[in-house]
Amino acid sequence: MSASPRRLLRPLQEFLRLEASGGLVLMATAALAMIVANSPLAAGYRQLLSLPFEVRLGGIGLGKPLLLWINDGLMAVFFLLVGLELKREVLEGHLSDVRRAVLPALAAIGGMAAPAAFYVLLNRGDAVAMRGWAIPAATDIAFALGVLSLLGPRVPAALKAFLLSVAIFDDLGAIVVIALFYTEKLSTTSLGIAAALVLALAMLNRAGIVRPAAYFVVGVPLWIAVLKSGVHATLAGVILAMFIPLRGRDDAADPVSPLRSLEHALHPWVAFGILPIFAFANAGVPLADLSAGDLLHPVPLGIISGLLLGKQAGIFLSSWLAVRLRLAALPEGVGWAALWGTSILCGIGFTLSLFIASLAFEEGAAGFGGLERLGILVGSLVAGLLGWAALRVSLRTG
Repeated sequence: MSASPRRLLRPLQEFLRLEASGGLVLMATAALAMIVANSPLAAGYRQLLSLPFEVRLGGIGLGKPLLLWINDGLMAVFFLLVGLELKREVLEGHLSDVRRAVLPALAAIGGMAAPAAFYVLLNRGDAVAMRGWAIPAATDIAFALGVLSLLGPRVPAALKAFLLSVAIFDDLGAIVVIALFYTEKLSTTSLGIAAALVLALAMLNRAGIVRPAAYFVVGVPLWIAVLKSGVHATLAGVILAMFIPLRGRDDAADPVSPLRSLEHALHPWVAFGILPIFAFANAGVPLADLSAGDLLHPVPLGIISGLLLGKQAGIFLSSWLAVRLRLAALPEGVGWAALWGTSILCGIGFTLSLFIASLAFEEGAAGFGGLERLGILVGSLVAGLLGWAALRVSLRTG
């Protein structure tokens, strides 16, 4: 392999390695949250998440409970990383080739539409429950790659790249859904300030500024303005990522990519810090007042059916139709059985599903008592087990 293709593959290999191991940490943290939430430590767990925390500068202050600092603040860094990965993949990665991008793009569209349809079918008529229609539409790439890593070297690189590409399009869809459907009453003043700060980011990019620190000086007040505007604050991370330059200075002897450098620096912190903290704060579902029959409530049942049935049906049938119509081709060395197993694996929603659930039913205000989180955990767990089993058989016989 020549130096150039090897250089382009290195970010993908590093991404897969970190995401796979980070996914295993995520599983352990989610399990720990469940243990703590159902132990004598449960009261302390709830009090910790409700602990008020305020940042104040003169007469200007921002106060939130710890849980919302995690969901609004730390997750903005997660979405910054998502934005950096998306921009790099589109400009120079697997998604820069339209022919290779068609299959995962169509698969992701089907993989978001079908789960939402399952949820809507089971919850139509309940206006409050319908706010959760997007919960089963997300795929957790860290968890999915973590499960995939348990299969070892038998997994083709093209299959990992397909899963990664589907997840990236899935993340893009989630960003659009959050922006359009999970916004509060808008503040025109804050939106105007945010627009001026976005213009400042564009001017920095246009001026050829390559130091990420300069963008963060604008990005922090942008996060505050977006938070105050009614649009969810995490979208500020995506906006910031879009202006981080991919290329270094042309007059440098050895130009370093600001985007790739920042992505490389953030990735371990997100994979082994931010996402486990988010999982610990959001996955703790008290089971004392719940029963197996609660899984038949329309909200968790809609989430479980969306993750288990909707994801695999949407991804697999969209992929089959794209290949059948000759719009795309199967990834090299990947058969239909392996693609079906991967479709099941994409039913692991977890991180983004929990995040969207927190927006749809913030702090349990809808009165579902954690049923939505129970649905996410059960659906994701079963999808992970079934996906692993299906891939284990298909990759052994393929």
